[in-house]
Amino acid sequence: MSISRIAAVDVGNDSVKSIFGELEYELNIPNIIARDTEDRPVIGIEDLDSKDPLEGIHLKVHSPALKENNVVYRIGHLATKSSSAQELDPGSRKSEEDQTLVMLLSTLALDAVREENAAIFPRVKNVVDANYTLGTGLPLREVKEGKDAGYRSKLIGSVHQVEFLVTPKYQGLKVNIKFNEVKVYPEGFAAFINLVMDNNLKVINKDLIDKRILIQDIGGLSTDIAVIRNRNVDDDKAQGFNLGVSESLEAIREEIRSKHGVELDSRRDVVDIITRKNNRNHILVKGNRTSVHDITDRILLELAKKQYRLLRNTWLKNSQTEICYFVGGGSIVLKDYLKSINNNLDGYNIDFFEDEKESIWMMANAYYKLITDFARKTEKKKVPQETVKK
Repeated sequence: MSISRIAAVDVGNDSVKSIFGELEYELNIPNIIARDTEDRPVIGIEDLDSKDPLEGIHLKVHSPALKENNVVYRIGHLATKSSSAQELDPGSRKSEEDQTLVMLLSTLALDAVREENAAIFPRVKNVVDANYTLGTGLPLREVKEGKDAGYRSKLIGSVHQVEFLVTPKYQGLKVNIKFNEVKVYPEGFAAFINLVMDNNLKVINKDLIDKRILIQDIGGLSTDIAVIRNRNVDDDKAQGFNLGVSESLEAIREEIRSKHGVELDSRRDVVDIITRKNNRNHILVKGNRTSVHDITDRILLELAKKQYRLLRNTWLKNSQTEICYFVGGGSIVLKDYLKSINNNLDGYNIDFFEDEKESIWMMANAYYKLITDFARKTEKKKVPQETVKK
């Protein structure tokens, strides 16, 4: 029987962030899929194994949890080059979408087939048997609706298979994935854990631990506002909203296409234009550097106003709040606009994470802390029983 490996996976709208084992491996894959055929054409197929697997993820997923089973997909960077690329739509529920499961299982399979894991996951011919103890999460609104139980039951108790097709280095390998345990955490609670605790769940931010704080997590499809009191999320006051940055990014992408005739591959390209250090808010039109500031400013300022209204309404209902932290990929996109609105209104005590990686990886880090703590406590409980038997 294979060892159960720790995996913390944040299936974000923009990308899937994953941390494995004892923090020795992490993955970040664009959350984009595209249906494909089993024999995708490759130029220079003899050089396939010299390429990066993450640039050419091509696979078939078999799982009883999927509505559409045994489908062939391009995943991540490879999918962006397809005319049928799919990103999660605004209004969709993460717990109910096949794309969420396809990305989750593909990410685990990419970890399982690494040579470094040959000692823990048995391989017979071209089949790898992998077992994971998984920590993941869902938006607050979905957890409050009880979707977490259904999502967990889709994963646990079944065998899920990922078959690598024309993927560099892994072509022809199959991975059977089982779960020793699956923990599904509310995203707002996870953000709080990451703010105040280290990887051993020791308190590292004593200034925050007993404060009344809000955490506004702006994602691609939704926004969660966690209300923290007495070191716990107040379930009654915490709220989830069907408002993220995806729709605005899609609007920017469409306006750039219609105004400048430039087709961007995905929303991720729009994020890059908005957030990069050099030539921010500029694109190349027929080789000439062209500003799209007018488009990005107008659309993102409108979204920032809506996000600020959510903050104001939540703060009014929690008047003794001391500070609100903005987290998530969406907060990076909207940071300058939210700060400007807040300053002009002589507004609230708000803060952002200047370290962009910390903000983007916050959920994955939190799931890792929670699932490793769970695994540690489970092992401690087992030891006395085994001693008694001896």
